Amino acid sequence: MDSGTHLVIGFGLAGLAYVDPVVASDPTVATAVLIGTVLGQQAPDADTLLRLKDNATYIKNHRGRSHSLPALFIWTALITLGLMLGFANLPVWHVAMWVFIAVAFHVFIDLFNTYGTQALRPFSEKWVSWNIIHIFDPVIFISHVIAIFIWCVHLADPATIFPILYLFLAVYYIWRSWYHHYLESHLYQKDTRYEQGDRYYLIPTFHLYVWQIVKHKKNGHFVLGEYRHNTIKWVDETSCAVHPAVEASKKHSDIAAFLYFTSFACADIRHHEWGYEVRWADVRYRHRRQYPFVAVVMLDKELNPLDSYVGWLSDSRLEKKLRVNT
Repeated sequence: MDSGTHLVIGFGLAGLAYVDPVVASDPTVATAVLIGTVLGQQAPDADTLLRLKDNATYIKNHRGRSHSLPALFIWTALITLGLMLGFANLPVWHVAMWVFIAVAFHVFIDLFNTYGTQALRPFSEKWVSWNIIHIFDPVIFISHVIAIFIWCVHLADPATIFPILYLFLAVYYIWRSWYHHYLESHLYQKDTRYEQGDRYYLIPTFHLYVWQIVKHKKNGHFVLGEYRHNTIKWVDETSCAVHPAVEASKKHSDIAAFLYFTSFACADIRHHEWGYEVRWADVRYRHRRQYPFVAVVMLDKELNPLDSYVGWLSDSRLEKKLRVNT
């Protein structure tokens, strides 16, 4: 989820902690738990600092080790230790429990997004992304804001507000999961262009009843579409290039990082006087007829790398970069 959603969830879990009599009976403990749940909801995304090194390192590692099973306990221990140093005589196990819930809940809800996490580390480096909830879901965010407001103006007790909120969200997640599975498993029946071997992936959008479709064809190409009002509308098809320059590009560290992260990459090759421009795009992130999440490498005619870029980029910015470097 986005940072704003993780922030309001941190406050929401602090309100939920009032079901714990030890927290509810001591304002100091409640304050420590609030700080702990807010930090716990943000801590796994501390790997955003990897951007300071380079985009390739960030893309390869974001939501990786920081969201792994060992990290759940490492973040919990670090945050709890900090709270113990800042507050005297805290009930350590109660505080640690709520911090752990915040950290684990962060990782759990990130599994429902398209970006995914490596939550199964160290047992597997597989990226787990269930494609059920958009990275910013208005239902989740607004429901938290309303509950926090009710708490702040003392219209109801937090031990009443937040169990109701999270029961509602549990039902919401179950419904979204079922709805996603139902739609995705029946897409082939609605697709008049279905061919044996086609695989369908339904990608959530900001709108609850509008989905993006990625159809992976048996020949490796992708067809992109939109599912709205029980109707499929196909909008684009990508033919993934096959060329020695494409194979050579895979050896570049930026391209390798990009391909490590996504299994929805498709290569396009452009010929220039000086050599080749190989552009890999993640087809899940189509926006305004473009594929802005890319990894690009420029190779000379002997397939030696000249320059590269990986990350979010518009066509106009990329063309500017090409002119500067060539």
